[in-house]
Amino acid sequence: MSGILNSSVGRKFAMALSAFFLMIFLVQHFAINILSVFSADTFNEVSHFMGTNWVVQYIAQPILLFGVLFHFIMGLVLEIKNKGSRSIGYVKNNGNANSSWMSRNMIYTGGVIFLFLGLHFYDFWFPEISVKFIDGDMSGLLPNGEFRYYDHLHHKFVDGWRVAIYCLAFVFLALHLLHGFSSAFQSVGANNKYTRGLKGFGKAYAILIPLGFIFIALYLHFN
Repeated sequence: MSGILNSSVGRKFAMALSAFFLMIFLVQHFAINILSVFSADTFNEVSHFMGTNWVVQYIAQPILLFGVLFHFIMGLVLEIKNKGSRSIGYVKNNGNANSSWMSRNMIYTGGVIFLFLGLHFYDFWFPEISVKFIDGDMSGLLPNGEFRYYDHLHHKFVDGWRVAIYCLAFVFLALHLLHGFSSAFQSVGANNKYTRGLKGFGKAYAILIPLGFIFIALYLHFN
C-alpha cells in the first residue's frame, strides 16, 4: 500500500477509490434521512436498526471514519505535492482559461466540508456514541417510550443559524462534487467513450444529492 501511495498516479487512484466510497455512503445517508420527510415512524425504525446493528456499528462505521480521514489527508498531500512540483512560477497564471473554479479550489471546498463534519459529529454522532456506549442505553427510546431519532433530528433544525450553516455546507459539497465526481473516474482510467455520460450523471449527482439534504433541513425547520 505504501508503495502505491509513493507515486502521484497511485495517490490519485487511492483518492478516487475513497471518493467512490464516500459518494456511495452519501446516497445511503440521504436515502435514510429523506424518510424523515415522509414518515417519522419509518425514519425511527431504520435509524434504530442502523444504530444498533453490529455490522454497521463495529465494521462499517470505523471504515467510514477511516475513509473520511483518508480522503481529507490524501487531498492535502496531493495539494502540497502539486504546489511543490511547480518549481518555476508563471509570470501570469490565467486559471480561468485552463481549468474551472471548482477544480482550482477543491482543497478549500473540501476544507469547508471537513469543518462542517465537525459540527455534524457534534450534533449527531457524539451524542449517539455517548448514549449507546457510555450510558449503555441501546434502546433508542425517549422517557415517553417513543424512539428518539426523529425527535433529535427535528430538534437540531429548529434554530435558523444551524439550518443556514447546513445549507451553506451542502452548497460547498455540490461545488466539490461538480469536479470531484468526474475527476475520480478519470483517475481510475474510465474509458473516454463513457466520459459524456459520466459527466452528465456526475452533474446530476453533484446537484441533486446536496439539494436533497438542503430540502430536508428546510422542511424540518419550517415544519
